[in-house]
Amino acid sequence: MPSFSIPFTLIIFFLVFASFHAFSSKTIPSREAEALLKWKASLPRSTQTLLSSLWDGSNHCNWTGITCNNAGSVTKMILGEYELKLRGTLNNLNFFSFPNLIWLQLRNNSLYGSIPSQIGNLSNLNFLDLSCNNFSGNIPLEIGLLKSLSTLSLRYNSISGSIPREILNLTKLHHLDLAHNNIFGSIPSDIGRLSSLSLLFLNQNHLTGTIPISIGDLQNLSQFVLVDNRLNGSIPKEIGMIRFLGLLDLSNNYLTGPIPSEIGNLSNINYLYLWCNNLSGSIPSEIGMLKSLFELQLSNNSLTGGIPDSIGNLTNLENLVLHFNGLSGPIPPSMGNLNKLSILKVFENSLSGLVPQTLNNLTHLQILQVSYNHLNGSLPDNVCLGGLLTHIAANNNNLTGLIPSSLRNCTSLYRVRLEGNHLTGNISEAFGIYPNLNFISLSNNNIFGELSPNWGQCHNLTSLQISNNNISGRIPFELGHATQLQELHLSLNHLNGEIPKELGKLTMMNRLFLSGNQFSGKIPSEIGFLSQIEQLDLASNNFSGPIPDDLGNCFKLFNLNLSNNN
Repeated sequence: MPSFSIPFTLIIFFLVFASFHAFSSKTIPSREAEALLKWKASLPRSTQTLLSSLWDGSNHCNWTGITCNNAGSVTKMILGEYELKLRGTLNNLNFFSFPNLIWLQLRNNSLYGSIPSQIGNLSNLNFLDLSCNNFSGNIPLEIGLLKSLSTLSLRYNSISGSIPREILNLTKLHHLDLAHNNIFGSIPSDIGRLSSLSLLFLNQNHLTGTIPISIGDLQNLSQFVLVDNRLNGSIPKEIGMIRFLGLLDLSNNYLTGPIPSEIGNLSNINYLYLWCNNLSGSIPSEIGMLKSLFELQLSNNSLTGGIPDSIGNLTNLENLVLHFNGLSGPIPPSMGNLNKLSILKVFENSLSGLVPQTLNNLTHLQILQVSYNHLNGSLPDNVCLGGLLTHIAANNNNLTGLIPSSLRNCTSLYRVRLEGNHLTGNISEAFGIYPNLNFISLSNNNIFGELSPNWGQCHNLTSLQISNNNISGRIPFELGHATQLQELHLSLNHLNGEIPKELGKLTMMNRLFLSGNQFSGKIPSEIGFLSQIEQLDLASNNFSGPIPDDLGNCFKLFNLNLSNNN
């Protein structure tokens, strides 16, 4: 019989054809199920157990976190937010097997390793969220192949490297969030190509360089956040072209130069954060054009000049934060128009002049901080008219006049600092009972009167400081009921009588200063109950008798002054 010789190349062709036919004969749903099970098998045992409980049954379209279309092909994969987190890598997840996947959400897990370059095979992907994991390495260049992508979130990972230029190919992208990673390098100069962007979060990375001028081309941008990077240079005036911008956060960088007046064009902006930079010059009067603004934070810069009167136009403003600058001149009376304001911080500047009485109009005020300036005149009498004030700090100015009368019934108070002024008033009439009060300092003023027993009903008070005033009378024994008290500063007044033994109940006390008064009698032995006391100053009084042996129980005491007594 004749024999035939089959060419080797023909054998190879038949083998490849048979293999391809076997692969193509599998339906897309079966390939997807196989790919999911193969990925599961590559993960740590605890994650396999978790997925086995979620992926029950033979039909993968019924598995938890998997959504299919009518043909049984996977369109959504949402795995996360479980009490037990998925662990492992994506290395063995065959992305090529999911041609119809449009939504991939694996946020809030413990996935690690690099993002595989094969992710570029998900050509129909619209939504990709890998945030809140432990991914590392670079953003793969193949991410630029996902031309249908509208949302890309990689925040809260350990991704490094630079922002790949390929990401600029994603022209349908609306949300780009790369925050809280270790990304370095500069922002691509032509980032304006992503003209559909509405949200851009690049905060808390290691980005350097300048903010590109092309940022002005992102006309649909509503939120732009670059906080906590190492960006330098000035804020480009082109930023004023982004008319829909609602949130602009460039804080905690190394930006220099003035705030461009074009910022007044951001008519839709709600939040403007430029704090912690090296910005200089004055606050532009155009800031008053931002009528939709809720929060304005310009603190920790080198801004000079006055606070523009136009700031009174921002009638929707809730938070105004300008502290740690070199601002001068008066607080504009127009601030009284900000009737929604709850936080006003202008401390550590060089402001002068009177505190405007128009601040009485701010009935939503919760925090007022004007400390360390050169302000004079009196504080607004109705500063707590709305009954919401928790923090007031006007210390270290040149203020005169009475303690504001509205503070007496201001039970919302938590922290009060009025020291270092020339304020006056009867302390027993000016202050009441404060269930939430934690700290109050009135030292170095001209306050008179006697200490009220009401201080003993301030059960959360940890620090009471009234040194260097004209307080007279005795320490009320009821003060021993303020059991959270850790600091009591009453030095340099005209207090007399004996120290009440009830002060021995203040077992959390660590600093007690009573020097420079007219106290008499014996030092009470109950002072030995103050087991936490570190500093005790009873100097320059009229104490007599022996030093109590019980002081030996105060093992933490390192500073004791009993000089100039009897």
